[in-house]
Amino acid sequence: MSIADNLKQVLAELPQGVQLVAVSKFHPNEAIEEAYQAGQRIFGESKVQEMTAKYESLPKDIEWHFIGHLQTNKIKYMIPYVAMIHGIDSYKLLAEVNKQAVKAGRTVNCLLQIHVAQEETKFGFSPKECKEMLNAGEWKELTHVRICGLMGMASNTNCIEQINREFCSLNRLFNEIKETWFTHSDTFCELSMGMSYDYHEAIAAGSTLVRVGSKIFGERNY
Repeated sequence: MSIADNLKQVLAELPQGVQLVAVSKFHPNEAIEEAYQAGQRIFGESKVQEMTAKYESLPKDIEWHFIGHLQTNKIKYMIPYVAMIHGIDSYKLLAEVNKQAVKAGRTVNCLLQIHVAQEETKFGFSPKECKEMLNAGEWKELTHVRICGLMGMASNTNCIEQINREFCSLNRLFNEIKETWFTHSDTFCELSMGMSYDYHEAIAAGSTLVRVGSKIFGERNY
């Protein structure tokens, strides 16, 4: 099947209110262009240099989402154009995004990354750390970032019960944080969870953004 056919199949499975981030990292411009011609506009990348090169050479109505682990020294390169940063895993990183956004005259949409998987390799706040950071309140002084919700990854396992538990725990945390710190915020509304192998479970657990790559583009070329 072609990329366009794969894309249509994935989109057909998404209920209303769930958006697709087509994970295009490590795939060439031609692959993105095929998905773009089929109507996709949101693409996810994990390397700032690669995303910037693609931004510069591809249509300007593409919404670029950064979904990788972000280093502070790379933030300035993508701040002028990035639509959403999914992986904010410390207050320090959020503050640096704000600092660069001030310089660029933009307000940048961000998601707080939560570590729910049973794997040490995953980044993110623990639920306790996230609540402590929000409770401290310093983030309220950051005028050029917008906290729009949470992001998380389930364990890479064949155990569907474990995946469901992790997604449901993230959904509960999202609701707790919404009720405690963002009750009157219309913008705190995104729960980014679910990838090619588990996005059906993520949607059932309340995901609003699914990050699907190999199901659309095939296996990545490293």
